[in-house]
Amino acid sequence: MQIPVLSGIYTDNGPDFRRSYPVNLVPVALPNGISNGYVRPADGVRAVGTGPGVDRGGIEKDGFHYRVMGTKLVQVLTDNSVVTIGDVGGTGPVTMDYSFTLLAIASGGALWYFDPSANTLTQVTDPDLGTVVDMCWVDGYFMTTDGQYLIVTELSDPFSVNPLKYGSSEADPDPVVALIKLRNEVYALNRHTIEVFDNVGGDLFPFARIEGAQIQKGCVGTHACCQFADAIAFLGNGRNEAPSVYLGANGNAQKIATREIETILAEYTEAQLAAVEMESRIGSGLQQLFIHLPNRTLSYDIVASQAVGEPVWFVLTGALFGFSTYRPRHIVWVNDNWYCGDTASSSVAILDPEIGTQFGNEVRWEFGTTIIYNESRGAIINEMELVALTGRVAVGSNPTISTAYSLDGQTWSMERYISAGKTGDRGKRLCWFRCGILRNWRIHRFSGTSAARLTLARLEAQLEPLAY
Repeated sequence: MQIPVLSGIYTDNGPDFRRSYPVNLVPVALPNGISNGYVRPADGVRAVGTGPGVDRGGIEKDGFHYRVMGTKLVQVLTDNSVVTIGDVGGTGPVTMDYSFTLLAIASGGALWYFDPSANTLTQVTDPDLGTVVDMCWVDGYFMTTDGQYLIVTELSDPFSVNPLKYGSSEADPDPVVALIKLRNEVYALNRHTIEVFDNVGGDLFPFARIEGAQIQKGCVGTHACCQFADAIAFLGNGRNEAPSVYLGANGNAQKIATREIETILAEYTEAQLAAVEMESRIGSGLQQLFIHLPNRTLSYDIVASQAVGEPVWFVLTGALFGFSTYRPRHIVWVNDNWYCGDTASSSVAILDPEIGTQFGNEVRWEFGTTIIYNESRGAIINEMELVALTGRVAVGSNPTISTAYSLDGQTWSMERYISAGKTGDRGKRLCWFRCGILRNWRIHRFSGTSAARLTLARLEAQLEPLAY
């Protein structure tokens, strides 16, 4: 019997069946002759430099790598050394965007410009700017929002704001929480609606609302949205709705969250969700969306979802047991690597597919199975085998992996451990023998640590039906 490995099942006190997603394992929908899909280890994280504080945002401009770490704007050089440019103040995530000549940073309610040609960092002090909640650059303007108005700088002077050129997002009296540019149109993400603006020129506010592009969902927080798959991905909801995850474009919002994802989101308060960060990573045949929750990161892969015909999600965590914050943030492709920062230290790091540790710390991986049932006839489980790529562990390491089973989806048996193989042991078979009797139904879960780097293609169970 072949048992799927891309996702599993467990139960709660509801009582209800819940879907379990792989932890620190990335599902890949690729037929390989063994199965139609497999899970591989998530990329590890390797620190390569040190900055002046925890990471708050990053961007690539003209081939140069800039980040805000602590209160400092820094440049990460090609040798991974960090050069401090200046102080932009504030706490929490920043927004970074650029024009042809300036790098803009929205930090702590203020707007800053860095001019690389003059090596100057300057704050916009025009009182008509107001508090900067978010900003973007579009058609020569830096557009900001204070939560109520849409504000543009002057074309001839980005340090100047004309109060007669204020715009607004008024289809609903909800506050504006974020601005994102897509296809040279500005999406004003309000708390319960999204409005789209296009540059039409004129003497006053140069942008006009595109009536047919309005979306009847809104975003929960300033950084709980990003560009993804030629659309706007956001965490939010409409009025009198529970939060979910959507892709918004062309006046429509397509839900990509599953029931399980919405159940997880319901565990957090509105304030916690408002502080969520969302970002994307496109490359190596993957298009991944990351939703950074307080104690884990939920990730969605649109390529795998399209291949299997249903949403494919997985979970990233920095924990060896249970869940904890996934620390890598603000991923930037620059200098031929995926660079990121750290929310818990001053490290600059890269995502490294050759390791499984995160900032030198070992982490766990886990996946569960669907229910093994055998049509209520019961069975003896003589053997369970994980068909995997083995032998890719550190030299001198001999890691173990384990399985446990549950008869109710909540309580679990003792873990049964086997060796995952040493370096070069590429023919190792991962088998558990004499796995007991299945009288009704059972669920299995398999787990290990980043020391056991395995790509898992298939779970095979040999069942012997009972004679009654």
